[in-house]
Amino acid sequence: MTEEYTIPLAKIIKELGLRAIHLPQNAEEILIRSRDVIRPGLELYGFCDYFDPHRITVLGRSEMAMLQSLGEEKKATAIEHFFALRPATVIVARDITPSERMLAAAEKYDIPLLSSKDSTSNVVADLVSLLNVELAPRITRHGVLIEVYGEGILLVGDSGVGKSETAIELIKRGHRLIADDAVEIRRVSSKSLVGRAPENIRHFIELRGVGIINARRIFGMGAIKMSEKIDMCINLEIWDATKLYDRMGIDSEYTEILGIRVPVMTIPVKPGRNLAVIIEVAAMNNRQKKMGYNAAQELLSSLGVDVSELQGEAIKKDLDI
Repeated sequence: MTEEYTIPLAKIIKELGLRAIHLPQNAEEILIRSRDVIRPGLELYGFCDYFDPHRITVLGRSEMAMLQSLGEEKKATAIEHFFALRPATVIVARDITPSERMLAAAEKYDIPLLSSKDSTSNVVADLVSLLNVELAPRITRHGVLIEVYGEGILLVGDSGVGKSETAIELIKRGHRLIADDAVEIRRVSSKSLVGRAPENIRHFIELRGVGIINARRIFGMGAIKMSEKIDMCINLEIWDATKLYDRMGIDSEYTEILGIRVPVMTIPVKPGRNLAVIIEVAAMNNRQKKMGYNAAQELLSSLGVDVSELQGEAIKKDLDI
């Protein structure tokens, strides 16, 4: 069964700078559980077959003007009927003052009624963005998340392989830490994963032989970041002389996290290898591939190989993370 997440209305009010007109109870106790937002049109006319009361309702200039055009009697009926559906919250945009009938209906049915100075489109966009992050499906996995040249790199591998030490070296080279040891991964859209650290261990790194350090206090605010999109996953493993590692990069490996494909690269670890530099190159190479450039294909083409006949295979890799 899928776990359901909620966000207190108080956080929405704070993040969007909303003004409370009517709150039936403390905003911290009012929980929002739907990521969808509705601008009612058909609902105000009485068609409510697909109405979801868990959604936040946003009323803009168009909806308010439409209500005014109905005449006093029909307007009163429409407002009464809509608030009787008990929407999770009603936000009136553009600093429009709700009518006395609307306020009375909100008080009657215990509906939070809020106001915003922003345009309706901005309110909806900001609201959807916030809800997509706060209510996103999520998992917590063992690993290190670091931003390298703007790419979110998720380092995974067995405990003790050197993930945290590599992260320290990358921080020293000017890159930024998001999470060490535990990474909370959220699916914020059908194509995007965002990672962050659990609040109780944020900015802390464990180094064997040294202990726990606070990256923010040692390296400064420029060395950390609160969250980052996950662009690729790098699997660190102890060098195995009997294993054949990819040397061309024609085929592409990927893993699935919360149903989204994430490119995977396996980097063998042994004394003498500068993992920080290798990961920097991997991040830049991944960005080039996203922009349509593949160095292996160019090399083979210059050697006279018909690249059009080389169909790289996408290989799914199940990582133990």
